[in-house]
Amino acid sequence: MKTAYILLAAGALLLVGCSGSPKKKSPAPEAGGGLRGEVQISGAFALYPMAVRWVEEFKKLHPDVRFDVSGGGAGKGMTDVLAGVVDIGMVSRELYPEEVAKGALGFATVKDAVIPTVNAANPELASLLKIGLRRDVARQLWDGQLKTWGEALGTGSQTPVHVFTRSDACGAAETFAAWLGVKQENLKATAVFGDPGLADAVRKDRVGVGYNNISYAYDQTSKKPFEGLAILPLDVNGNGQVDPEENFYETSEALIAAINDGKYPSPPARDLYLVTHGKPTKPEVVAFLKYVLAEGQQYARETGYIGLSKAQLAGEIGKLD
Repeated sequence: MKTAYILLAAGALLLVGCSGSPKKKSPAPEAGGGLRGEVQISGAFALYPMAVRWVEEFKKLHPDVRFDVSGGGAGKGMTDVLAGVVDIGMVSRELYPEEVAKGALGFATVKDAVIPTVNAANPELASLLKIGLRRDVARQLWDGQLKTWGEALGTGSQTPVHVFTRSDACGAAETFAAWLGVKQENLKATAVFGDPGLADAVRKDRVGVGYNNISYAYDQTSKKPFEGLAILPLDVNGNGQVDPEENFYETSEALIAAINDGKYPSPPARDLYLVTHGKPTKPEVVAFLKYVLAEGQQYARETGYIGLSKAQLAGEIGKLD
């Protein structure tokens, strides 16, 4: 399991092919040939594993289309696509009005969620799993007001708490902050780059607490939390305990079902977007987006995401017509 975690974390920082080069013009199709060309994608760590899976499956159908896919955060994805460096940006938050005004066109593709994580060896873990995390307590943790787990739990424990957040402009931090009623820049904590980096920081700190997207908190082979991590459940109704109907974190499948049923709040549940600069015209880009919004939905659940409804998908596909 630990090996799987390391491979996933490393994979989010690597490229499928090479990235960072300007977009290239699509080669002309061969006479009588199929789809060809190149698609460059960058952005949110949250969507990276899903995007890689879509690319793998799409290339089975269109082997002459080349892809470059890289992580780096939602902010990088949006910046890259608006600058014309990539064809598609991965963005794990709602688009800002000023981005739309600059030509950003977002396609909702799947849903996931940001979840609080703690070290699996936390000395207060039993109490944390029983009491859970209320939103007001979380706000105080990420505002720097609470210095011990005893203060967070309402007990006399003097066990210190080390709070982590993201250093990069990203949808996970923005979404988690939105749940708290603030902005990413208001989160006061030790800042770490990237989803894999934040998960690793918590795994290495027995009293650490952070937050991660589902695919970086759970091993998608076992569906259990990665070794060294534990999920900190939310006390959604704020009654000071995790009720049976709020206890759905044992596996990623149980959590995904809870999100799908509306039992997990939104935010920090949210839609994930593929973004283009204006309506795309490259045939390979249009074909890939249509694939994602149709056949590609079948891979969402097994990759740790939630597919969209038929009605929502129809609306997203309509943006390409």
